[in-house]
Amino acid sequence: MVKKRSGPVSRDDILRVLQASLEPLDYVNAMWEAGAISWGRLDQYSDIDLQIDIKDDRVKDAVKVVEKALRSLSPIQKRYEVVNASHGHWQCFYKLEGCTDFLLLDLCIMKHGAKDKFLELEVHGEPVFYFNKRNSIRTKGLDKKAYAKKLGARLERIKARLDLFNCFVEKELQRGNHLESIDIYRSVVLGSLTEVLRMKYNPLHHDFGTRYLHYELPPAVVKKLKSLAYIKDERDLRKKHKAAHRWFYKVVSGLDAKRMASHL
Repeated sequence: MVKKRSGPVSRDDILRVLQASLEPLDYVNAMWEAGAISWGRLDQYSDIDLQIDIKDDRVKDAVKVVEKALRSLSPIQKRYEVVNASHGHWQCFYKLEGCTDFLLLDLCIMKHGAKDKFLELEVHGEPVFYFNKRNSIRTKGLDKKAYAKKLGARLERIKARLDLFNCFVEKELQRGNHLESIDIYRSVVLGSLTEVLRMKYNPLHHDFGTRYLHYELPPAVVKKLKSLAYIKDERDLRKKHKAAHRWFYKVVSGLDAKRMASHL
């Protein structure tokens, strides 16, 4: 076991202590890192997006080992366990004493029998393995035909949602509920616009929200989208709401499943 440090804790320290603790265990199959490192974008602000593959019935055991290993390095200052994560895996965020505020451990423990482990190279980038026993975890290519079908269905849902709820921005403005109108504008209108823009320029990340947006959309598009996100007052909201709505349908008019599939 790695001895407790007296100075700052680095990402390498965290990865070393976890690998030393987990790799010898027969029920732990693999440990790999995803996120920024998978796209060659690691910097001083990056957290650690860590995945561990284990035997299906050993999640609680793995959590105990991980937390003991982290405490051997530095006290756990903050812990946030994700309840009912949409992906179905056990997930928890850790902040250790001696780390910068940005250096969080985003840990995802995956049962070996789970189907989706975010290993499609085109979508999630190249994972960095710290160990992979018996080559038990393998990356895979994207099923482009199935993904294109999914995109087409998603596009129809986005259009239907905006058609129904776009008017809610003005409805809440008329009621004097300005905070509600701003929230609906940002979540429904700008959210829908952002997703169709991603479908146009990088459909593989259509559902990534604003994550990686500045890397994957043209600078002029990002600048325009940013200008629509900042609201000065009610008059400005009405003006930008109309502009965002128009832009949405202009983008949508040039989208179809076949065209999106050609970008996969």
